[in-house]
Amino acid sequence: MLYIVATPIGNLDDLSLRQAKTLVSSDIILAEDTRSANILLEAIQKRFKDLQPKTTDLKIVSYYKEKEFEKLPQVIEWLKEGKNVSLISESGVPLISDPGYLLVKTVIKEKIPFTVIPGATAISTAIVHSGLPAKEFAFLGFFPKRESEKIKLINKLKAIKEFLPEMIFVFFESGQRINETLKLWAGSGWNPDLAICRELTKKFEEILRGKVSELTDKQFKGEITVVVR
Repeated sequence: MLYIVATPIGNLDDLSLRQAKTLVSSDIILAEDTRSANILLEAIQKRFKDLQPKTTDLKIVSYYKEKEFEKLPQVIEWLKEGKNVSLISESGVPLISDPGYLLVKTVIKEKIPFTVIPGATAISTAIVHSGLPAKEFAFLGFFPKRESEKIKLINKLKAIKEFLPEMIFVFFESGQRINETLKLWAGSGWNPDLAICRELTKKFEEILRGKVSELTDKQFKGEITVVVR
């Protein structure tokens, strides 16, 4: 059986009992970052003392985007042998801008059963933090790195707002690139309301709200989720 397991996005106290039970009952954990996986297993032992891995041979396998195609045949073989395999990303829900799509697509094709163990996501957390109406929203993944692609996407979103005025957009951005993105946005002639959500659920969580033009000169560090209306 394949389990797609969400993990905390920053605060390990958000770890659920169901997530913990699933991981410790696995034969194999496919992990985007094996160091994060080991930290997670240590957190399970501290928070759920009655839960222990069902086997001392629990295997943690590195499984990131660039290796997904290469490792897919072995994973499918494990599943056909009846092993319990859990997929986790570094944080949040696998497949959401993280590895796993190819695996899920293949198990559906092969009629191998799988299920999703839900949990925290930066997307919904940021939307609620933003204070913006969330009747309609679109998730854009990571914002483009190149300036030309940023400008093209901003213009597309501006056009969408003409047809769907209540739509809000959510995307991930790097602390090193966020200022460039905001300045390009301000220079597009569109000055929307937005919220910049930094280090969500962590010790130094910070939410800044305002117009794009009001936030272009701020300094940002860490992992950032942006909500735009």
